[in-house]
Amino acid sequence: MYPIERVEALNVEVTRMVVRAPEISRKIKPGQFVMLRIDEEGERIPLTMNDCDPEAGTVTIVFQAVGATTMRLARLKAGDALRDFAGPLGNPTELEGAKRACVIGGGLGTAIAFPQAKWLHDHGCEVDVITGFRNKDLVILEDDFRAASDVLKVMTDDGSYGEHGPVTDALKALIEEGNTYDEVFAIGPMMMMKFVSLTTKPYGLKTVVSMSPIMIDGTGMCGGCRISVGGETKFACVDGPDFDGHQVDWDLAVKRGGMYKDFERHAYEETCNLFKQEVK
Repeated sequence: MYPIERVEALNVEVTRMVVRAPEISRKIKPGQFVMLRIDEEGERIPLTMNDCDPEAGTVTIVFQAVGATTMRLARLKAGDALRDFAGPLGNPTELEGAKRACVIGGGLGTAIAFPQAKWLHDHGCEVDVITGFRNKDLVILEDDFRAASDVLKVMTDDGSYGEHGPVTDALKALIEEGNTYDEVFAIGPMMMMKFVSLTTKPYGLKTVVSMSPIMIDGTGMCGGCRISVGGETKFACVDGPDFDGHQVDWDLAVKRGGMYKDFERHAYEETCNLFKQEVK
């Protein structure tokens, strides 16, 4: 069992959870993920690490309650425990050698982008960070990113906070101001990563994207995260989750990312009904 030490609501949709997992905390690196299971009957889900503290022996995950399992997970409290918490899985993000980088996070992807920004900043790299959200109420981790960046731009779709517009507007503005980057790291919704890659390609900027949003079983056996990169078939969970954004077949990736929406919606509605019955 893996004790839950802290639970914090970052906004109405997103929860941050600190789990005691000493062995994993000593080995996990930015970009890697864990597979967790709430109890014996629960499904296994992959969640990418948001932070870790090897001295305290903890790993932090951030998740959005959008499916049946994440809804159950969000109801747990400090003092509860997870049945399984396995990792680290996947390949860590290659961060060595970067002197100037731009880290871009969209929505929940900002939580996954934070460890990259923090590692780069702690190792002497100049880091510009762009985060994007639908509106002010959904902004998360602003203070964390401010402490791990040289420049932070917060974008909102409706202009209710920060700057108005998509993350690509801020990225293009930074590039056109003369900022040069060794690498651009983009983590978030598929369409966001696609358009970040399209924005950087004319400038020849190396762009790394995380395909973690389409992972399912985390071992490569289900084939659900199969994508095409440079004309070759890859599996996000075992070959990635990071890939060259200019080589990803985005049309295929976006299509695959929507394959299980109907199933997930059905499971979500069933869980909602169950919780409503418990309240009664």
